Amino acid sequence: MQYDILLIGGNGFVGRVMAAQLQFAGYSVLIPSSRPNSGRELRMLPKIYIEDADVHDFDELQSLCTRIRPNGAVINLVGVLHDKPAQPYGKVFKAAHVDLPKNIITAMQVHGLKRYLHMSALGADSKGPSMYQRSKGDGEAAVKASNLDWTIFRPSVIFGEQDQFINLFAKLTKLFPAMPLANYQARFQPVSVDDVATAFIKALTMPQTIHQSYDLVGPSVYTMKEIVEFAAHKAKTSCAIIPVPAFVGYLQALAFEFLPGPTLMSRDNIASMQLPNILPSNGIDALTEVFKISRRRLEGMQ
Repeated sequence: MQYDILLIGGNGFVGRVMAAQLQFAGYSVLIPSSRPNSGRELRMLPKIYIEDADVHDFDELQSLCTRIRPNGAVINLVGVLHDKPAQPYGKVFKAAHVDLPKNIITAMQVHGLKRYLHMSALGADSKGPSMYQRSKGDGEAAVKASNLDWTIFRPSVIFGEQDQFINLFAKLTKLFPAMPLANYQARFQPVSVDDVATAFIKALTMPQTIHQSYDLVGPSVYTMKEIVEFAAHKAKTSCAIIPVPAFVGYLQALAFEFLPGPTLMSRDNIASMQLPNILPSNGIDALTEVFKISRRRLEGMQ
């Protein structure tokens, strides 16, 4: 069977929302996943197919591309937040943010596919202060150097019902009556997962978006302190937020890196916060001006 869209990373937080929107828009979608038993809600959709596949294996990636119609598209949403410190970045970031896009580009070229939509991040920069930003910047450079009909999206922090940012702080405020918070003045412009997904899908039928990069942000800027306060309110809990110096946050992040279980915060995350994660002063509000989307507010999560 041939599909309209190859949705790489379609089993993640953003991917599940995007897959549902693609289905609603009439597209047939192939989602490769190393966890094919997850995504049960997607399996109920008649035009979504989840297949057990390792997208980091080039042969499997090529096989997936053969099942996309010549006028179809590949969407890459893969992103990771943590890696072991290395210069300019570790192997996890390199594999996800640099090597994978390069392999996707090559596989698409081999099989004659042209349309490629790429998820990057606001602040992506090959010379940025964090490994995450540098790897995302190098991934963008690889996309721009290709001969594909590419579009790059650079969202700020993405919020939604199942996000790992607001919900993480909501859980933490339930656990701790007081929370020491470094980088409390760091600024973000959170954007709705629904708005991000809608921009991707609209771009599929907008030729003018080819060879363009778009910053995606919400309507309001928040400090880290305001976001944690919002999370506490969402969790219906009372948590005293105690601003602490930056070096304390660095030590906290270092401790988190060595705790068992998923990493909640890393030193690289702290490095990313050196730059405001907001629309640049000379930037274009792409969601409103290009995609004609009425942006959802963070407060709408409640």
